[in-house]
Amino acid sequence: MNNENEEDEKVITRDSNGTILADGDTVIVIKDLKLKGSSTVIKRGAKAKNIHLTDNEEQIECNINGMKGIVLRTEFLKKS
Repeated sequence: MNNENEEDEKVITRDSNGTILADGDTVIVIKDLKLKGSSTVIKRGAKAKNIHLTDNEEQIECNINGMKGIVLRTEFLKKS
């Protein structure tokens, strides 16, 4: 019975097009994004390689352009 409950609790993370994302995937930013607390902007078309999924299905953690540990919402990403 525990196995059934664990399967129900798995978080399924999807990109803006509904494609399922997994750890290690590469995604592309589909909109210019301003980082909170910074004047830095992540430009549309930037690639995030080797993403890490979080406990929240609407967020991923990644590295972009040398910036580490950035958390992005999946609504602004598409799988490449």
